[in-house]
Amino acid sequence: MSFGQAHDAATSVLRSVESVIRGRGHAVRMLGCALFSGGHALIEDVPGSGKTTLARAFARSIGGDFSRIQATADLLPADITGASVWEGTLGGAGAFRFLPGPVFANVVLVDELNRTSARTQSALLEAMDEHAVTVDGSRYPLPDPFFLIATQNPVEHHGTFHLPEAQLDRFTVTVRLGQLDLPTELEIVRSQLVTPTVDSLSPVVGSSDLAGIRQLTRTVHVADATLHHAVTLATSTRHDARVRLGASPRAAIALVRAAQAHALLAGRNYVTPDDTKAVAVNVLAHRIAGFDADPRLGYEVVQAAVNTTPVLA
Repeated sequence: MSFGQAHDAATSVLRSVESVIRGRGHAVRMLGCALFSGGHALIEDVPGSGKTTLARAFARSIGGDFSRIQATADLLPADITGASVWEGTLGGAGAFRFLPGPVFANVVLVDELNRTSARTQSALLEAMDEHAVTVDGSRYPLPDPFFLIATQNPVEHHGTFHLPEAQLDRFTVTVRLGQLDLPTELEIVRSQLVTPTVDSLSPVVGSSDLAGIRQLTRTVHVADATLHHAVTLATSTRHDARVRLGASPRAAIALVRAAQAHALLAGRNYVTPDDTKAVAVNVLAHRIAGFDADPRLGYEVVQAAVNTTPVLA
């Protein structure tokens, strides 16, 4: 696959998703940056805003299997990863056979992730980090590609668990869908009166195409000055007096990877500081922890870093 072919394939995926997800161009682009850089995404928004439709649209556009996991307080790791079951006669010959759980899909939506316990979240950590799960001492690789999209409701906190920093740091991007304008919402409602349009989507790329896109994304050139700007931007979040925990080295790597994907989507084989600035808030804000519970702190700190970090000549 050439760079031009990778760009065309990547943009065709986003166009396919946007054909059924109207008014969400920025969110679709940020999820695309996560997908093409080999990462995962967290969507923070209220119920009914289109999170499930967005995940299904990505799955259908890449020709992948889709799985939805509804997170609850009593959800066990085995409910996600699967379990080994005995097959044989009672007291006679037989063997254990592994039955894969719903995490074995190309695009996995974990709805309301913050309703699961820390024990269950740890099973997802392994899946996100290693693209594999361990059950009864045996390791099972997940399908390739593997793209996890988690959601949480930023308004309702009853019956939820706090997502630890270690979990948040595994998400390449976080997006908030926000409110739609009236004409866009009218168009969405009108289209749903006919048929759920996501079901009409056909794959525009295959798994081998996506692998090629991801491989070429990592070859997008990052000049020393651009790399210095990205890392300086990330590390500057640690020096704000309101911040208890700033962006980690993993966050700086994710920032550069997402900027590479953003450049590829723009048709360039090199990253500019504008690519870094375009993805910085979505990549870094959710990783910032303050001394109080201000939900806007991460966005304010990262936006300030975007505005003040100098670009070397």
